[in-house]
Amino acid sequence: MPETRTPAGAFALHYGLELEEEIAYLQGEIGRYPAIALKFPARWLAVKLLENDADLQQTLLPLAGGAAVLTHAQLAIARLQAITGQDVEAMLAERRYTWIHNLVQRTVHKQQTQTFTTSDKIDRVVAHPLLGIPIFMLAMWMVFKLTADVSAPYVDWIDATIGGPLTRWTIALLGALGAGGGWVESLLVNGVLAGVGGVLVFVPVLMALYLALAVLEDSGYMARAAFVMDRLMSKIGLHGKSFLPLLVGFGCNVPAIYATRTLENEKDRILTALLVPFMSCGARLPVYVLFATIFFGARAGTVIFGLYLLGIVTAIGLGLALRKTVLRSNEQAAFVMELPPYRLPTPRSIWLHMWQRTRAFLKHATTLILSASVVIWLLMAIPAGGDGRFAQTDLADSAFRAVTDSVTPLLAPLGFGTWEAGGALVTGFVAKEVVVSTLAQTYGVADVTDASEPVHFLRDLAAIGRGFVAATGDTLTALPLLIGVDLSGDEAETADSTLMAAIRRSFDASSGGYGALAALAFMVFVLIYTPCVVTLAAMRQELGNRWMLASTAGQLILAWLLALIVFQVGRLVV
Repeated sequence: MPETRTPAGAFALHYGLELEEEIAYLQGEIGRYPAIALKFPARWLAVKLLENDADLQQTLLPLAGGAAVLTHAQLAIARLQAITGQDVEAMLAERRYTWIHNLVQRTVHKQQTQTFTTSDKIDRVVAHPLLGIPIFMLAMWMVFKLTADVSAPYVDWIDATIGGPLTRWTIALLGALGAGGGWVESLLVNGVLAGVGGVLVFVPVLMALYLALAVLEDSGYMARAAFVMDRLMSKIGLHGKSFLPLLVGFGCNVPAIYATRTLENEKDRILTALLVPFMSCGARLPVYVLFATIFFGARAGTVIFGLYLLGIVTAIGLGLALRKTVLRSNEQAAFVMELPPYRLPTPRSIWLHMWQRTRAFLKHATTLILSASVVIWLLMAIPAGGDGRFAQTDLADSAFRAVTDSVTPLLAPLGFGTWEAGGALVTGFVAKEVVVSTLAQTYGVADVTDASEPVHFLRDLAAIGRGFVAATGDTLTALPLLIGVDLSGDEAETADSTLMAAIRRSFDASSGGYGALAALAFMVFVLIYTPCVVTLAAMRQELGNRWMLASTAGQLILAWLLALIVFQVGRLVV
């Protein structure tokens, strides 16, 4: 049991025989260098050096004798670890907490009638070693059911508004200005509206995702999820703190990679950053929702949940492989975190979380999508064959087709060997938000609007309003789907949008009739391959060029292999 002593009238915590011997040893070494001994209390400095305080190490290094003292501290740490087999920082913390616990027991007297708090009672189930992980998986499944099913009516409403009234108004305005029918109309309708609009329709999906995450965070459950997953993380050789950056990765991979700075061990930091891209960020979700809705209908939520689960399983398998090979490490660090009490989230807090994250996504995505959409439109407008002219050439004869044809042969074994799919994956390197907008452009979604149709502004506004009311009603009706209850009473499938119908025909044709398998392989490829150039920039900044390039190449190879397995093995099973 730790004891206290008071040399020269000052209080000092006794850390035990082994630690005290090394503390005394370091105090002696510190006393040899006046520049250090006069600046810091010797015992305090010795304890902080045994804790591997990085800021203090940087402060000592330029002082006379600093390098020697740091060397002695590292030797002391190595001796303690060899003798005790424990992490020195954890040992110091354990001695302090034990002393505090004993002091509280001697001085604080509680009534015998004290009972567990409500949070304690809930944690007996939610944070249970066996029940905790299934409960966490159930919570994530509910989140993805919410994003896939409940938000669908608003997705359809925004899609109809952009593809109908907004497109007609743009064409009519350009015609009134004398710019109708030319390249300007093509740029705005087929470039900007088809590109940016193709992603804006998924804003309800993202808002539903961020709504669910805000509820989990503000209620206090997210901290329990990190606590529960710490046991699993330790089994695959990762520190429990690694779960927090990985959890952030479900929102965006970029801040998740920066969050790895909290990990003290360099190999833990590298390994966690390499695994972050396998956590499906919000930008991938529109792709999942689009393809799952087209090919899997009522099972879309389950398929999307399976993709998120596949990303986690892939990260676990890759983490085990890397930990046993190039990133082997025997160093263990303590995982200490405070579990906040459960509380009821406030509507204001939930709205702020949801809106700020959605706004940040749109602010980041709009510039990328607009730039990529204009470049894609330009490549589509430039003729690379045939008799077409600028902005009046068939897509099959465009420069975009010529560029994307180079990757088509590699995608053929995966079931989606078309230039449209290849082009979407190529532009997906810029940002996953661009994949859907590229598909909307390559399949010519904006071309379906009839420019000769008369524009009735007030009638269109009324139709938009009625559509919003209908979407709200359908959303409320869809809420019971979270627990498997369908109150719609309508078994008829809704008609495919132009984009959905075009994708279905293309994937059915390229896969030889296995369109659903090809779509699943496509989603797996999007899940595994490089998230975006911003993520690569963050990885380069944190890990350097070598790890960034290795991560990019590895993700591409792994994405191709997993998509190949999904499609080819699926054909044998179906």
